[in-house]
Amino acid sequence: MKILVIQQKMIGDVLASSILFEALRQKYPQAQLHYIINEHTYPVVENNPFIDRCIFFTKTEENSKKALFKFVKNIQSQHYDIVIDVYSKFSSNLITLFSRSKIKISQYKSYSAYLYTHPFKNKKTANTNAGLAIENRLQLLEPISKELSKTLIKPKIYLTPIEIETSKQNLLKANINLEKPLFMISVLGSDMTKTYPLLHMAKLIDAIMLKTQGQILFNYIPKQHTAAKAIFNFCKAETKPYIYFNVFGKSLREFLAITKHCTALIGNEGGAVNMAKALEIPTFTIFSPWIKKESWSMFENNSTNVSIHLKDVKPELFEEKSTKTLKADALNLYENFSPDLIIPELNNYLEQF
Repeated sequence: MKILVIQQKMIGDVLASSILFEALRQKYPQAQLHYIINEHTYPVVENNPFIDRCIFFTKTEENSKKALFKFVKNIQSQHYDIVIDVYSKFSSNLITLFSRSKIKISQYKSYSAYLYTHPFKNKKTANTNAGLAIENRLQLLEPISKELSKTLIKPKIYLTPIEIETSKQNLLKANINLEKPLFMISVLGSDMTKTYPLLHMAKLIDAIMLKTQGQILFNYIPKQHTAAKAIFNFCKAETKPYIYFNVFGKSLREFLAITKHCTALIGNEGGAVNMAKALEIPTFTIFSPWIKKESWSMFENNSTNVSIHLKDVKPELFEEKSTKTLKADALNLYENFSPDLIIPELNNYLEQF
């Protein structure tokens, strides 16, 4: 038995879809389970014991029809018995079509449903605290096992003992006291429509310091240095000594290993939040106004994993507005999401630390 799962693009999606492998392994302990992903997302599934092989879909395949068809032919030669296309875009449609698999599963789309033996329409309402991102993925397992499709599985990240110990020593060398609260702040989203305004974020960081006297790390990548530094500069003078601005993961695995030592991750919704949850680190998430909270508020419990959305406090701003409209107006909506609307919830959350 050979099974292929396809999930290209975003890190959070790749991590969320990795739950399928743990479920499939329960049903087929001897099967070969392969995963098509983009290379930059590999760190979140590295060392995953349920995945036998990761196949990288690269920019070469994205930008060249010749390379794409060569990739498709290579997949065809693998003779997969089952293909689960979570991504469901043109490239994965093509891969699935020519795979010759007898069972082809994906989410329903009017223009591609005929390519699959089992297309499923995404649910719009979650039945559990797992959230729609998890529940809709699990329903793709129904043609294989209805029992598995109802078994809630949390995404997991597998760090090595060496990675964890190395990050610990690096934090200690940076004069961070691991006996005191240490907060990772997801200061920036993947783009500005998913980034809480910089000045607002600084005020939240001030509030965290005032409440906890905790140590603070920023999650950012080198190309985001200027924006991250701006947030640092916006913070109050009494907050800045608590921020270890130059301590950050220089790779995704380094970020994961550092986060493993944190008390909680707080900030913008995105891959970092999902990764923290997969490491069993508490999270406080600020959702972008145009992102559906019900989709990505995975495994929230009103204690260790909590989130807030502008719609929670100003629902009137969302009446009869499409996701497309909300995204176009995201920056203006963010300005309505002032820190005073978040800080009371944040302070309640921080009481536990």
